[in-house]
Formats: sequence, C-alpha cells, structure tokens
Amino acid sequence: MANKTVIRIILVIIALAAIGFVAVTITHSINSTLDPLQHANSQLGTQVSELLHPTPTIIADPITIINQVQELARLETIRYTVEKVITAETNQGALALLFGDRLLFVAHGYVIAGIDMSKIQPADLWLDGTTLNVRLPASEVLVATLDNDKSYIYDRQTGLFAQADPTLETQARQVAEQEIRKSALNDGILDQAMANAQTTLRWFFESLGYKQINFVPLEP
Repeated sequence: MANKTVIRIILVIIALAAIGFVAVTITHSINSTLDPLQHANSQLGTQVSELLHPTPTIIADPITIINQVQELARLETIRYTVEKVITAETNQGALALLFGDRLLFVAHGYVIAGIDMSKIQPADLWLDGTTLNVRLPASEVLVATLDNDKSYIYDRQTGLFAQADPTLETQARQVAEQEIRKSALNDGILDQAMANAQTTLRWFFESLGYKQINFVPLEP
C-alpha cells in the first residue's frame, strides 16, 4: 500500500513538472510573438509623437536680416602692425655737408581691414531651399595710420649752412603711411580679411537659424 502511495506522489510530481514546462514554453512562444508587435507599436508611437510634436526648424527670411547685418557697419576682421624706416632728404649732392638736410624716420603703424556691411543690399542675400546664399562686398583697408607714440626720428643731419626743413618730417610721415598700407596689401591682408569675415558671419547667420550658408563670390 505504501509503495502505491509513493508511486502516486511521483506521478503527480512528474505531471506538475510537465505542466510547468508546457506553461513556460507557451509563455516564451507568446513573448516571442508579441516582441515584434510591441517593437512595431513603439516605433509607431514614436513616429506619431514626432508628427504631433515635431522638432521646429527655424528659417528666417533673409530680407529681414539686412538691417541687422548693416548695423554691423564696418566689420573689422584683421589688424596688421607694421614698422618701416623712411629716409627723407634734400640737397644730397656734392654739397650735402653744407646745404643738405636728411633724416631717418622710424614709422610704427597699423592697418585694419574688413568689410563695409552697409554696402550689402537685399539682392545680396537669398534662399535656395534651406541654403542661405550670401554675396559680400569686397574686403578693403578701413584704417591705415601711424602710431605717433611709437614713431620717432632716429637720426637727422643738417648741413653747416642749411636750416632744418620743417616740412621734411611731415613728408616722411605721409610716405610712411603709404608704405605701411602697401606692405599690408602686399602681404595679403585683404584675402585674410575676407576669410575672417566669412567665418564671423557664418557664426552670425547660424545663430539666426540658418544651417547651410554659401558665400557667393563677387562677379568680376
């Protein structure tokens, strides 16, 4: 009798184990079937949410920013510091020791180049899809001047019978300003000024909502 009872208990345990295995298998099968559906539903919900609450793309009308650009006025984008030695002289012939006048002028100055933004017109800004096209005016020298605190006469020689020419230093200063400007131009200050202006204005336009900016060269 006891053996029959033990056998029944074992059979019950086996039956319960089998039922549990079947239940786990069914649950796994159901989950495997539902996972793609749940993933699809999640994607659909995300797409619906994006449609109902889209991320805004802000594109300002280029015409409306003309005034903002023009308010920048002269956009100074680069500064060169230049030093030149200028020789100014008169009566430097055979009698220079008697009647000549000569000076060496050390000129220290600076040149600032950039863009005159007041020259930009509505036709210089236009949209092509989401790309903002910008045609900038030519870069130019905005300031070329001497630094009087650092410029000085290094040497002056006046003949025994000559009087110092009061205009000689003035003439030297005028030539010095021209030479300082010429040196900066020869060194490519205008090209660098344009490159710097485009970098600055690209950031400016991007801050207004434009993500694609194309700088159009001036027509020759």
